Amino acid sequence: MLTLASKLKRDDGVRGPRASNPASDSTRRVSVRDKLLVKEVAELEANLPCTCKVNFPDPNKLHYFQLTVITDEGYYQGGKFQFEIEVPDAYNMVPPKVKCLTRIWHPNITETGEICLSLLREHSIDGTGWAPTRTLKDVVWGLNSLFTDLLNFDDPLNIEAAEHHLRDK
Repeated sequence: MLTLASKLKRDDGVRGPRASNPASDSTRRVSVRDKLLVKEVAELEANLPCTCKVNFPDPNKLHYFQLTVITDEGYYQGGKFQFEIEVPDAYNMVPPKVKCLTRIWHPNITETGEICLSLLREHSIDGTGWAPTRTLKDVVWGLNSLFTDLLNFDDPLNIEAAEHHLRDK
């Protein structure tokens, strides 16, 4: 897989030392987000749950990827759910934007793909929301857990789905 780090090394080799062209240095600055993503994507791929797969449609854009969760237990066993994850420029001060692309009847996911997961909240009263110490690995593990231990019927985003479950499991 081509990563931002390998792309930068390749570009340095083509252009030569940075000292020879100071003007190109300012146009090639790598954002803090991109530096973090190089490290976090490597960590994520090494520690991915066995029920998850990541796909980078464009390997040069580590800030946008898709996650597939294939559940192996619980109510959604055997299901295959696709998520779109976009990491904003202000990352790691703000959480990634996540949307469920698979239409699902779930108490914590709306029919339009919005997700209720505390670690994706920028401001949280209970302290479980996003913090700069969280990583993409935390997001992926959290999304995976929405189908097992984090399935929440008590504080649902999709109230109809939670009520349906309470009436008829």
